[in-house]
Amino acid sequence: MIIDSGEYKIEIVFEAIMSESWSGVPDIGENKAEEIWIEVEPEVSIRVLIWKNNDSDEGFGPVVMVPGWGSLFQGWKPLVSEWVKRRNLIYIETREKGSSRINKRISKDCFSVKRHGKDISEVLKYLEIDHSSIDWFSSSLGSTVLIDSYQRGDLGGRSSILLAPNYDFKFPLWARSIIQAPLPMLAFRKLVGLVAWAVDKRTKEEGQKIRYRRALLSQDVPKMLMSARANLGFSLPSNLSSIEVKCAVMTASSDTLHDFEKIERIANSIPRCKLIEVPSNQYAHEAEVLSEIEQFHYSLA
Repeated sequence: MIIDSGEYKIEIVFEAIMSESWSGVPDIGENKAEEIWIEVEPEVSIRVLIWKNNDSDEGFGPVVMVPGWGSLFQGWKPLVSEWVKRRNLIYIETREKGSSRINKRISKDCFSVKRHGKDISEVLKYLEIDHSSIDWFSSSLGSTVLIDSYQRGDLGGRSSILLAPNYDFKFPLWARSIIQAPLPMLAFRKLVGLVAWAVDKRTKEEGQKIRYRRALLSQDVPKMLMSARANLGFSLPSNLSSIEVKCAVMTASSDTLHDFEKIERIANSIPRCKLIEVPSNQYAHEAEVLSEIEQFHYSLA
């Protein structure tokens, strides 16, 4: 299928792209991952990648990563490739992604922020990981899920770096109209190219453009549609004073897809939270950001 975006044409072969993007052990050099699907409720399993580093510092627990909405591992490969040389790392793909295995009829309730938090709790329970030992790293929707779970008391941790959390999900009016429209699924599939073009236009950072375009064109459209509908009505509570995890909110003023003022509001609402500004959202996906991450971790020792 060819979709003309107006500036360039995007060829989408959904099945080929999805099978390539959402399964298989990533090749990142000597450190090999274990790929498993963990059942988080009956008929629903999510993909988890686990790297065990025998040389990791015994004074730290694992790093647990929860990436953003529809995020592909490929976008995080530069950071993960370096990080797994130093730490045990667990990478959890939330259920809206193409990797999840859902063998029942889906609705927007299946993809609520609270439901994602419960899924993560089930993963930790399955892996027998003590919450208090975890250094979390998350992005976008993943960050929002963790903040909501911390506030509820459903998740805990030693520390948490929250990249570009969403206070709410304020899609443009045209996007909300499409998301809520009673269109057949075939029509939604054809609109993917239009959405990719619109996001491309709104994004300033070139690396971020490439990541989002690649991710959008690889999605399981029914899951992402229901997830978008679930996100539309969500916002974090204004009072986040119950959070006990030591948090840092990471952001870049050049990131036009995440509202800088709302991110600052989140940071100011979490007790003793540190705001870490980085040069760009793309920088936060590169190995160089480990300098800021480790500085924060060691400050807690």
